[in-house]
Amino acid sequence: MTDKEKIAGLIAHDEQITKHFFFKECRPLFVAILRNVFDYDVDYDECVNELYIYLMEEDARRLRLYNGHSSIYTWLKVVATRFFIDKRRHIVAPTTNQSYDNRLAKEGVDTSTTHASKSDIERLLALMPNRRYVYVIRRLMLQDAEPQDVAEELHITVPNLYNIKKRAIASLTEIALNDIRIYEKSRSR
Repeated sequence: MTDKEKIAGLIAHDEQITKHFFFKECRPLFVAILRNVFDYDVDYDECVNELYIYLMEEDARRLRLYNGHSSIYTWLKVVATRFFIDKRRHIVAPTTNQSYDNRLAKEGVDTSTTHASKSDIERLLALMPNRRYVYVIRRLMLQDAEPQDVAEELHITVPNLYNIKKRAIASLTEIALNDIRIYEKSRSR
């Protein structure tokens, strides 16, 4: 299949061509780009899905810009690298959670008793390798930010934000369960 045929298949939303192209053919390229751009672990599927959405915006305007003067992989390497660098610049995790304490105080909760729980949560969040997941959990669950606002901050759609939130909660749950196992082993000694 030629590069132009691949582009045509992507533009036509051919599911087989799209999956094979993004998750098989381009995987080594994207993995290398992600390793170079991000200094923390990112979810490959999430990143590729966001890149795909970006390429398909405005009736696949960006894909239609491919003119065939270079290989599709050379062209995509430049486009993807720029896209992920731009994404990295817009992901800034907050360092404090003052609004969470303020909300608890307004609700009549003694914040001094919540600090131990808060430190446990912070410890578990620090164990998460995906900093984007941490950001989403902080903003949506701890700070009660509106999903539309968080999606705009991350330059993604709200449905994509909910997918990230689902994966973030699963990741945090796995880390918490592992932490419990480690604690139980240490107590049984």
